[in-house]
Amino acid sequence: MDVKIEASWKNVLTPLFDKPYFSQITAHLKTEKALKSSIYPKGNLIFNAFEQTPFDKLQVVILGQDPYHNPGQAMGLSFSVPEGVKIPPSLVNIYKELNKDIGMPIPITGDLTKWAKQGVLLLNAVLTVRANEPASHSKIGWMDFTNDVIKIISDQKKEIVFLLWGNFAHQKQVLIDATKHKILKAAHPSPLSAHNGFFGCKHFSSTNIYLAQHGKTPIDWMP
Repeated sequence: MDVKIEASWKNVLTPLFDKPYFSQITAHLKTEKALKSSIYPKGNLIFNAFEQTPFDKLQVVILGQDPYHNPGQAMGLSFSVPEGVKIPPSLVNIYKELNKDIGMPIPITGDLTKWAKQGVLLLNAVLTVRANEPASHSKIGWMDFTNDVIKIISDQKKEIVFLLWGNFAHQKQVLIDATKHKILKAAHPSPLSAHNGFFGCKHFSSTNIYLAQHGKTPIDWMP
């Protein structure tokens, strides 16, 4: 895999590209390509989360599971879809909570690039997926890679807000040093679980309060 990555991330992630699991990821994607499988997101967007949110500007991490698996949706940012694409149900619920929490009008776009550019790392635990097959790449090595990414952020940064939504994301808490970062946990915003604790979690106002208390710029959550 030809990895082009933003300069400040390159410094911290280069050692990971030499690990056995990354060779495994690369080999698997090459095999899929040879079989002419459709993989999302397209190659130049696989590392889009890192491209849009430099390590030097990182303030918040929102962890997703794996990319959208329908055509035209995945763009390498968790929960985000390109301009003009129908807003997925989980993101609809995120917007509902933002409306209740901070009074933000419900957006008409699902493109969260503006969040990313303010320091919100929209990281999926798995960075690729085969078309129409959710979780199809969950065991090819991406989990090891993103677990290491989370550990690096925890070790090398301080006062980062981690938003962990749903049981899958909650399992990542063990990778984060809670003595120097803020961890906010809630149910997943999926329609199946949002009423079990995502609605009313007030994570967006809590994030901005924490950032302000630590001399950082709060996030403008309007996409």
